[in-house]
Amino acid sequence: MRSAHVSIRARDVDPGTAFDRIRDFSRYPEFTDVVRSVTVRQVSPLEESSDWEVYFRNGILRWTETDRFDHDGRAIGFEQTDGDFAELTGGWLVTADGPDSLIAFRTEFDFGIPSLAGILDPVAERVFKETIARVVISLFDDAAVEGDEAVARAVAAVAAGVS
Repeated sequence: MRSAHVSIRARDVDPGTAFDRIRDFSRYPEFTDVVRSVTVRQVSPLEESSDWEVYFRNGILRWTETDRFDHDGRAIGFEQTDGDFAELTGGWLVTADGPDSLIAFRTEFDFGIPSLAGILDPVAERVFKETIARVVISLFDDAAVEGDEAVARAVAAVAAGVS
């Protein structure tokens, strides 16, 4: 199983505000053309089901996930219930760091095609990291990737209109 992790610092944003913005998955297509659509259905105040369509390589990845929200802990956990991955799980955690919020995203995934894992997995890892970073940075006036210069450069290049 492959994993992807990315951390973003949102400057001068309290964790409650950051959490509320992060959990609004239906807005993600507004911030990147990689996310084709997200349809959210509330199951309860602490759980949603969301359908995702994301452009990947020359096609579209589709999946449905259950999203569970821990408002007090400012955490979100998700797990695929149906879709193109053999397995997809992960989560979000928003913590305070002085006046800032640190937003951590992690996912573990498996396409279930061992013979193509060496080709697909690194591409998917990069796409997850860059897409999440672009979305999260777009949610805040002053935010930046922390601890991953390659992702920070890729996000900055897209923002500057450089391919």
